Amino acid sequence: MATGTFDIIHPGHIFFLEEAKKLGGKNAKLVVVLARDSTVRAKKRIPIISEKQRLEVVKMLKPVDEAHLGSETDMFEIVHKIDPDIIAIGPDQDFNIKELEKELRKRGLKCEVKRIKKYKKAPLDSTCKIIKKIKNMKFDDKTFKNC
Repeated sequence: MATGTFDIIHPGHIFFLEEAKKLGGKNAKLVVVLARDSTVRAKKRIPIISEKQRLEVVKMLKPVDEAHLGSETDMFEIVHKIDPDIIAIGPDQDFNIKELEKELRKRGLKCEVKRIKKYKKAPLDSTCKIIKKIKNMKFDDKTFKNC
């Protein structure tokens, strides 16, 4: 299982999902759980892409076998439902692995938690960087004529 917002898809997202799938071995199945819009607002910022559209896009990505929206009230609800062997945490995801494992055990879940340490470096390797670039660009009136 891999989790995230996946707001504006960029190469770092795909790299993370490929690495997460590798953790499960040759015949691994990757299930992705996307943060709900309410969660994104509470923890990051206003989402650019709606949760339904983000879910639709993530389902189309090559490494992904299944994708689901997470719970708005209990992040462990979907973990119980899916019961993964491994939960992959991205290099920039703010989770304390030991605390997360402790909470999983407390809830009767026996999955491992592994952090993906590698990161795909690129000029626009985060949604935040993409938003900042767009925000700082100068567009003329013709740019959005047929938009």
